[in-house]
Amino acid sequence: MTTRRALAGDLQTVVTLTESAYAPYTALLGAPPIPVTEDYTPRIERGEVWLLESGEETAGLLVLERHPDHTMIFNVAVAPGFQGKGFGIALLNFADEQTRQWRLPEVRLYTNARMERNIALYKAYGFRETGRRPNPYRTGWTVVDMAKPVNDIAPA
Repeated sequence: MTTRRALAGDLQTVVTLTESAYAPYTALLGAPPIPVTEDYTPRIERGEVWLLESGEETAGLLVLERHPDHTMIFNVAVAPGFQGKGFGIALLNFADEQTRQWRLPEVRLYTNARMERNIALYKAYGFRETGRRPNPYRTGWTVVDMAKPVNDIAPA
C-alpha cells in the first residue's frame, strides 16, 4: 500500500471511486451524499486529496482539510473491491499521522446520521460523537459531528 497526493489527471478516478463507495448510501438516502456531489478539482489543486494504492489499483481516497486547530476529514472512501480488508483503517491512520505532522491536536469528521455503519466504524476507531445538527444543504438530513485526539492510539 502506498499513499500519494492526487494529481489533476486523477480527477476521474476520485469521482468514480467516490460514487462507487457511496452507492449503497445513495440508495439508502434517496440522493447522493455530499462527497458524491463535490467538485474535487479545487481540492486536488490545494493538495487535499490523497489516494491509497494497492499495486496498480486505487483502493481508496482521503480528503483532508487543514484548519488552524484541527484536521477535517471531508471524505474517506474505499473502493468496493477493497472494502473490509483494512484499507479504511489505513486511511484513518494516515489522517492521524498527517495531523501529527501538521502539529494539530485533533481529527474531526462529520457524517449522515443514517450512515450507522460508518458511525460505528468511527467510534470503534476512537472517534467520539460531539453533536448532531441539521444538514445545511439537505433538508431533513442530520449531520453527526465526531472528533478524535491524535494522541489517542486507535484500537486494534
